[in-house]
Amino acid sequence: MTTMYHNPVLLKETVDGLAIKPDGVYVDVTFGGGGHSREILNRLGNEGRLLAFDQDEDALDNAIDDQRFVLIHENFRYVKRFLRFHGVREVDGVLADFGVSSHQFDVAERGFSTRFDAKLDMRMNQQNELSAYQVINEYEEEQLKQVLLQYGELRSAPAMARLIVVHRQNEKIVTSVQLKEVLKKFLSPKHENKILAQIYQAIRIEVNQEIEVLKEFLSQTPKILKPGGRLSFISYHSLEDRLVKRFIRNGLFEGEPERDVFGNFEVPLKKVGGLIVPTQEEIKNNNRARSAKLRIAEKL
Repeated sequence: MTTMYHNPVLLKETVDGLAIKPDGVYVDVTFGGGGHSREILNRLGNEGRLLAFDQDEDALDNAIDDQRFVLIHENFRYVKRFLRFHGVREVDGVLADFGVSSHQFDVAERGFSTRFDAKLDMRMNQQNELSAYQVINEYEEEQLKQVLLQYGELRSAPAMARLIVVHRQNEKIVTSVQLKEVLKKFLSPKHENKILAQIYQAIRIEVNQEIEVLKEFLSQTPKILKPGGRLSFISYHSLEDRLVKRFIRNGLFEGEPERDVFGNFEVPLKKVGGLIVPTQEEIKNNNRARSAKLRIAEKL
C-alpha cells in the first residue's frame, strides 16, 4: 500500500544541488513519500546507491523497489551509525527536507494540524513515549513557558503557560479543540491561524526534540561527506534555517570559530550559491512550499 503524500517541495532545485554523480552514494534523510528519493534514483546509474531514513512507520509503505535503494527505519540523528551498519563510511551527498510531511499534516489523528479536532499527539515516531498530551498536561509551568517562548517565539508565552496550568487542575486538556478553547483569549480573529501555528510548532518541536536532533545530525554531516560532497537542505521555520545557515558558515551553532593570528578560520563546509526559495507558481500549487528555504553546501 502506498500512503499518499503531496508533491515534494523544490524538487528539481534540491536534487540539482547535490550535483549527482551517476555512480555516487547518496542519502535522503527525510524519505516521506519518496519524491526526492525517486528523483535521485532517476539520475543515478546502475552503480549508484541511495540510502534513505524515516522514523515514521507510515513512510515505510512508500519504500521503492530498486536494488540501488535501502530504506532505514530510524531517526536521522543516528545517520552516521546506520550508514556504518550498512557498510557506508562516506557519501557524495545528503538531502534533507525538514519539518512535518504533508501526509502527517493531513492525517487528523496524528494531531499535527490545527484544521482538525484530534487528540494531542504530534509524534513523528509513533513509538515515542512523549506526546503533545504530556507536554500540555504534565510539564511544569516554567517548562511550558520556555517551550512556547523558545520554539514558538510567542510573546504571550508566560500568560499562556499560566492559563494551561490553571485549567488542567480541574480538567485534562485532551484534544486540539480543548487547547484552542483554553487559549482563545490569545486568538484574535485576525491572527488566529498564525498564533495557533506558532503554538503547534512549539509543542511539536518539543515532542520530537527537533532542535536537538537537527544539531546532532548537522554535526555528523562533515564526517560522512566525501571532499566535494554536497548537502542540500530545506528548512521551514527560522529556528531550523538559522542553525543550518550558521553551521554552513561557521561549523558552529553559536558564537564564532577560533581565528589564527591572521584572522582566518577553518570551516568544514562552504556554501554553494545563495538562498533558494520556491517560485510563486510552486507556492500556488503547493501551499506547504510557502515558507521553504533551501541552502546548499559543499565539503572542502
